[in-house]
Amino acid sequence: MLGSTGSIGTSACDVFAAREELIPLAFVAHRSWQTLAAQCRRHGVKIAVLADESVAAEVDRSAFPAGCELRFGEQAVEEVAAHPDADTVLSAIVGAAGLRGTWAAVEAGKRVALANKETLVVAGPLVTARAAETGAELLPVDSEHNAIYQALLAGRRDQVRRVILTASGGPFRGRPAESLHDVTPADALAHPTWDMGKRITIDSATMLNKAFELIEARWLFDLPADRIDVTVHPQSVVHSFVEYVDGSVLAQLSPPDMKLPIQYALTHPDRRPGPTAKFDWSRAFELTFEPPDRTAFPGLNLGTRVAERGGTAGAALNAADEVAVDRFLHGEIRFPDIARLCERALEEHPFEAEPTLAGLMEVDRWARAATQSAIV
Repeated sequence: MLGSTGSIGTSACDVFAAREELIPLAFVAHRSWQTLAAQCRRHGVKIAVLADESVAAEVDRSAFPAGCELRFGEQAVEEVAAHPDADTVLSAIVGAAGLRGTWAAVEAGKRVALANKETLVVAGPLVTARAAETGAELLPVDSEHNAIYQALLAGRRDQVRRVILTASGGPFRGRPAESLHDVTPADALAHPTWDMGKRITIDSATMLNKAFELIEARWLFDLPADRIDVTVHPQSVVHSFVEYVDGSVLAQLSPPDMKLPIQYALTHPDRRPGPTAKFDWSRAFELTFEPPDRTAFPGLNLGTRVAERGGTAGAALNAADEVAVDRFLHGEIRFPDIARLCERALEEHPFEAEPTLAGLMEVDRWARAATQSAIV
């Protein structure tokens, strides 16, 4: 598991505890060694990796269980992602940092349970093409793409008219654009439905998270941008739809709990009992849908542009967003500036239509530097 100490990783640990046939081999964290050690003790993990080598001197190795091998650095991340004893790699590192480990797993022909959407946002064509060559299997963990994956089992791909991603709308749903200039990081971090990390929560508030999911869907399901749409669904119960050419619309519903898509990706094609909450059908509840406000949340439009353009556009958008969100959290820019800086990077970066992986990383570095120094 790449990214064991984040929100996806901690939910996955609950799935491991509930399903004894899922045997963790290696856990990877960035630098949170105390949490990593506790996870390794709980699940009997054989290999623990801390990607940040600078933390090595402060780690108490006795905190890890006997027989657990402790490794450090990015090379170690790639090595465990391609480990011969691993049949599935859960990719849950947030941001572009998750690409290297995911790429190593794809190169090794693993089943990849993909929670790191940035892998496909940054390098979608390269990753999907390489997976086809090596026999690697990409199973989506994002609740929206996991829902689409399930609904697509009901028909043939040539029968699909479009897919519709659902969005909660975040904490500012219904607010006009002019009211968003003075929102604080605390306001933006107060998500009404999901418990996520800071970056993803801010991205949900700007709806850039849905822009990234649109790009992810374009490559994951090999669909053009004009066949991927978004609707706002505040209850976060319907996780996405597939609309077929005959007018049938199939949706996947479940309580908003990431443990279900995590378990589905890990046990596919089997469905097994798990720790996810179940619906109480004896109680009344309502499901509502509304179109997104693309004026108040212009970041959503950037996803369509990137999905249409391809090339280095996704790398530029993702890198700019990571830096812009960090600047917002530190009080350096206002909330609407996040989307503005992302658009600027998208327009001004040195675009290449068919980049190499090295070329994508160069654009990533360019966009980070440009967004960090940008004045708004």
